[in-house]
Amino acid sequence: MKLFKFGGASVKDAEGVKNVLHVLQTVGHEEVVIIVSAMGKTTNALEEVIKNYFEKSKAFHASLQEVRKYHNQILLELFDDENHEVFYAVNSHFADLEYFLRSNKSPNYNFVYDQVVSYGEIVSTTIVSHYFNEKGLSNQWVDVRNLIKTDATYRDALVDWDQTQKRISKQIKKKGLYITQGFLGSDENNFTTTLGREGSDYTAAIFAYCIGAESVTIWKDVPGVLNADPRYFENATLLHQISYREAIELAFYGASVIHPKTLQPLQRKEIPLYVKSFVNPLLPGTSVSKGADLEPKTACFIVKKNQLLISLSAIDFSFIMEENISEIFALLHQYKIKVSLIQNTAISFTVCVEDKFGHFEKLKSVLSKKFKVAYNENVSLYTIRHFTPEAATMVEKGKTVLVRQTSRETLQLVTKE
Repeated sequence: MKLFKFGGASVKDAEGVKNVLHVLQTVGHEEVVIIVSAMGKTTNALEEVIKNYFEKSKAFHASLQEVRKYHNQILLELFDDENHEVFYAVNSHFADLEYFLRSNKSPNYNFVYDQVVSYGEIVSTTIVSHYFNEKGLSNQWVDVRNLIKTDATYRDALVDWDQTQKRISKQIKKKGLYITQGFLGSDENNFTTTLGREGSDYTAAIFAYCIGAESVTIWKDVPGVLNADPRYFENATLLHQISYREAIELAFYGASVIHPKTLQPLQRKEIPLYVKSFVNPLLPGTSVSKGADLEPKTACFIVKKNQLLISLSAIDFSFIMEENISEIFALLHQYKIKVSLIQNTAISFTVCVEDKFGHFEKLKSVLSKKFKVAYNENVSLYTIRHFTPEAATMVEKGKTVLVRQTSRETLQLVTKE
């Protein structure tokens, strides 16, 4: 059994859906599980719906209708007959979403978020599944929420591996083509949960681990894993082969091609991962597998924008000791603020963090009771794996370097443009 994952860019419009069909016809679709993300920027659009919902904005209904119109246009371009059952199925999903938004009583933003954004994946897979059946590619649509069980940490749920293993093993047999959703799971009360933003790669790894898959392929709009993001760096080059270890390092530091959680389940069972182009599906792409000899022979550049640099010092100029650091990390964990870099001196402690849930103001209020708090907003964190002096000079050019940290293999720079 193989796992294929197609992200939002691959199904952003009708032509994209047709191309996914072409990819499968080109590379084969026997004994394949396909994980599909929400179409295009649907998750962003649904986040806007949630924002308007909580703010009781007049734009709420219009923002929801925009999401419906977007998907309806794709349907009209894929299906000639407006009486096709797919129109009923998609309308039924949106009716369920609207019912939830009318009847919900929970003030919990994260809970509401997961219930609402999940419809992006539910609708996209419904459309793709019906289109494939229409074109003679028989498949089984599967609701992933019945298979991946998690705790109730909405927006960043933890997988219950025992339950998930049993359910996936029972549902996914060694024959046929299955289509299911990325990013989603459900808690013990069967409320929808999500696995963290961009979690569809992780979904593919979960399925692969549970069924002992032959391989996982992530289909992207790039030829594979590049040594740099071409949006920020010129002359990015393809990494043909890398080890699990190197891929985990790159993902940890923020490389966007592979989700950070994806590699660990695959490494445990030594399931190879391929990152390939859905534009040119016969190109070899990048393979990720076991082997210390697969380290890149070139510098790899990663940049994370919109970071926060926080510096703490004791109010009475006393040392920052282990108990202080332990308390600081407990608070960072409590407020779900992800740490990307740490640096400390005798009387100060500095962290570069990502505040994806918008909790920094609350954290700052708590920290200010014990520490002097200084911070810089909208900084960039550059990481250079296998760095050279020339690579460092190139990144530093034209920027103010606030923090510089060097280890044997890695250079990290926090900069202000």
